[in-house]
Amino acid sequence: MTQDSGHIRAEPSSLPLQGMRLLSFCHYLQGPAAAQYLADMGADVIKVEPLGGAFERHWSGARTFVDGVSAFYLSANRNKRSLAVDLKKPGARVVLDRLVASADAMLENYRPGVMERLGLGYADVSKVNPHIIYASATGFGAGGPARDRPGQDLLVQARSGLIAATGAERFTGIGCAAVDQHGAALLAMGIAAAYAKKLATGQGSRVEGSLFNAGIDLQAEALTLYYSGHHSRQRFAREAHLVTWFHEAPYGVYTIADATVALSLNPLLRVAEALKDPALAALANLDAYEERDRIAAAVAEALASWRWDDLSARFDEHGVWCERVQDYDDLRQDPQVVHSQRFAEIPVGAGQATVVRHPLKFDGVVPPIRTLPPRPGDQTAEILEQLGFSVSEIDRLRAENVVNNAVTQD
Repeated sequence: MTQDSGHIRAEPSSLPLQGMRLLSFCHYLQGPAAAQYLADMGADVIKVEPLGGAFERHWSGARTFVDGVSAFYLSANRNKRSLAVDLKKPGARVVLDRLVASADAMLENYRPGVMERLGLGYADVSKVNPHIIYASATGFGAGGPARDRPGQDLLVQARSGLIAATGAERFTGIGCAAVDQHGAALLAMGIAAAYAKKLATGQGSRVEGSLFNAGIDLQAEALTLYYSGHHSRQRFAREAHLVTWFHEAPYGVYTIADATVALSLNPLLRVAEALKDPALAALANLDAYEERDRIAAAVAEALASWRWDDLSARFDEHGVWCERVQDYDDLRQDPQVVHSQRFAEIPVGAGQATVVRHPLKFDGVVPPIRTLPPRPGDQTAEILEQLGFSVSEIDRLRAENVVNNAVTQD
C-alpha cells in the first residue's frame, strides 16, 4: 500500500537493522519512541502489551484522538507488531520464554523492580537467552536515592536543572517532551551499538538509560561551562531577552513590529552596521558578556520598529544570523519542511493523522512507514505461529485469557 508520496510502504526495503528482533515491554513515551526509532530502521519490533492495550493508547495530550485512537500512541508506535498477553497468567510463561529465546534484544521502561517481580528481569531473561541485549529505561536509574521517584518529563526537567537554565525572572519548562525524546534517541543509539557488538562477537549486553541522565546530557555544554568556571546561581539572572546565562549579547529573542526573532552568535558591530544604527555601534566596545544586559536592552530597542521582511533582507546582506520565531502553523508551511517532507499523513480508521517522519536518511532515503501503528494484539496469532504454537494451542491460550487478538481501542 502507498500513501502521501510513498511515505507508507508495505513492500520490504533495505534498512540497516533488518534481521534484528526487539521485544518492547514499554509504555508512555521514552520506551515506545526508542523502539520506534529502531523499528523505522528495519528492526522487527514486537510490542508486548496488556490485553486491553498499553497506557498510551488510552490517553492523549489535548484529548486528541483520531477516530478513537490516541494521537499520543500514534506518535511513537509505527512499524511495530503487537502481541497482547497477560504477563501475570501462569500460561504466559511458555509464550514469554519462546519470545525471549527468539529475540536479539529486549527493551523495558517499567519502574525498577517491576520486571523482576514479573520474572522478566535481566537475570531471568539471560537464563533463557544468554546472548540477549537487555535494555532498561527508567526515570532516575536502577539505583540511588531517587530510583523510585516518578520519572516524568516535566519532573525531570525540574530536577535536572533544565527549567532553571531556561528561566530567568520566571521559570518555565520546555513546551514539549524534550527529555523523553532525547532519552529515547540515546536508548536507540545504545541498543544499536550493542547489536553491532553482538553481530561481531555473539555477546549480548546490558544497556541502561534514564530520563534524568538524558536531561543532564541535554545540558552538557552549559554544565561543563558552569562547573569548570566555578560560577554561581547568580549567573542565571539576566535581561529578559537573553536566552542563556553563558552566551554573550545579543544572543537572545526579541520582539519586532510584526514578529518575534532569534539572534544567534553575532558581533554587536555587525548587527549595528546592518541596522545602520550609530547608537548601537557605540556599544560595540563594551564587554559583550559582562555588559550583556545593557547590550540586550539596547538591541531590543533598536529592533522594535523593524518589520520581518525588511529586517531579514538587511541581516542576510550583512551575514547576521537571525530567524523568525515560528509557531506550529508557521512550521507546517515552512518551505524547508515542505522540501524535506518532515510530516506524513496516515489513515486511522475513518480519519487521518499527521505524524513526524524518521529524522535520518539512509542512502538519501528517509525510512518509510511500512506498517501503521497496530491495534492491541493485531499480530498475536501471527507471532505465536512463528514461535511454533499450533492453532489449537493458540486457541487454548486465548480461551484462558492469556493472549488475545486485535481489540477495539477506547
